[in-house]
Amino acid sequence: MWLLPLLAALAAPVSAPPLASRSADIQAFDADIRLSPATVRIGDELHLVYEMHLSNFAAVPLTLDRIVVRDAASGAELLVLSGAALEAALGHVPSGDGATIAPGARAIAYLDIALRDGFRPARIAHSLAVREDNGRRVIEAGTVTIDPRPLPVLGPPLRGGPWVAVYAPELERGHRRVPYAVAGRATIPGRFAIDWMMVDAKGQLDRSDGRALADSLSYGAEVLAVADAVVAAARDDVTEPRWRADLPKVAIGDAAGNYIALDLGDGRYAFYEHLQPGLRVKPGDRVKRGQVIALLGLTGQGTAPHLHFHVASAPSPLAAEGLPFLIEGATRIGDYSSIENLGTAWQPLPATAPGPMFPPANSVVRFPE
Repeated sequence: MWLLPLLAALAAPVSAPPLASRSADIQAFDADIRLSPATVRIGDELHLVYEMHLSNFAAVPLTLDRIVVRDAASGAELLVLSGAALEAALGHVPSGDGATIAPGARAIAYLDIALRDGFRPARIAHSLAVREDNGRRVIEAGTVTIDPRPLPVLGPPLRGGPWVAVYAPELERGHRRVPYAVAGRATIPGRFAIDWMMVDAKGQLDRSDGRALADSLSYGAEVLAVADAVVAAARDDVTEPRWRADLPKVAIGDAAGNYIALDLGDGRYAFYEHLQPGLRVKPGDRVKRGQVIALLGLTGQGTAPHLHFHVASAPSPLAAEGLPFLIEGATRIGDYSSIENLGTAWQPLPATAPGPMFPPANSVVRFPE
C-alpha cells in the first residue's frame, strides 16, 4: 500500500480567464490519492480502479465541474468526467449535494478507467475544474505512479456452480463505496470484494421460500484455499441461527462473522467472511491451493448465505485497503444486467474461459468440480 498525498496546487487558470477583481489563485481542494492503482483485467478489459479524496479547505462551497485523467507521458486523455457522470462518481462524507462540496467537507471520487487496446500507462496525471462563485479555475492535482507489481493469480474459492459474482461499484452503500475509519485511518477494504452466491438455471438463489438458511443453494458449500499460504488470522466464535428471521443485528466489529485470512505474501491477504462455525483451519496452519478450509454460511452481517471474498493489505477485516487480484479456472457462462435483477433469469452467454481475470460485476461463472 502506497500513500500518495497530492495537495492540489494553487494554479493559474487554464480554460477560463480570471475575474478582474481577484487573484488567479484560489484556495481549493486537498486532492489525496491514498493508494496507487494497479492495472487489473476485469472480464475482457484492463481497468484502473481507485479513489481521489477531495477535502474543501476554502471558506465557501466549491463546485467540481470536471475531472480529467491523462497519461502523464503523452498527455492523452484517459478519463473525462463531467455532468451526471461526475456526480455519479462522487460519494460525499457526509451526504452532500451533487458536485458541490461544502467548506470543511469531503467527497470521494470513485474512479474507474477502462484502458483501450491493452495500453498500460506508467504514470497518470489529474486535473480538476473547480468553480467558486462565478470564477472557474483548473487545478493540476498531481501525478500517480501505477503500482508495477504483478497481481496475484488465485485459484477458485469454490467448486462447481453456477456462481454469480455479486457486486455493484455504483451502489452508495456497496462494498466499493464504504470507507471504514478504524485504527486511526480510513480505508476501503471491500474495494474489490465479491459476494459469491450460487444460482440455478432459472436464476433462483434459494431452493424454496428461503426462510431457513439451509434453503439457500449456496449454504454449506465447501470453501477452498485459493493459494498455497499460511493462515494469518481467523475467527470461529460467531454462532449461526437456523432461520433468517433470527439473524441478529451485529456491531461493525462483528460484521465479517467467522472469517479466515490467508497470507499470500507480498503484503496481500485473502479474506473469506460469513463462514459457518467449525472452521477447518486455525492461525499458523499451512494450506494448499484447493484445500477445504471452511463451509459457506451466514455469520455476521448479511441477509442470505454467501461467501464474501476479497484481498487486502493487512490481516484485518476493516483496517486494510482492498487490493485487486485475478482468478483463474473460472468459465464465464452468463451475467445479470444489474444487481437489482438477481433472482430473475440470468442471460446465458457462450461459455468462455478467458484465463486469469477479475470477474465482471454480476457475471455467472462455473468453477472446476
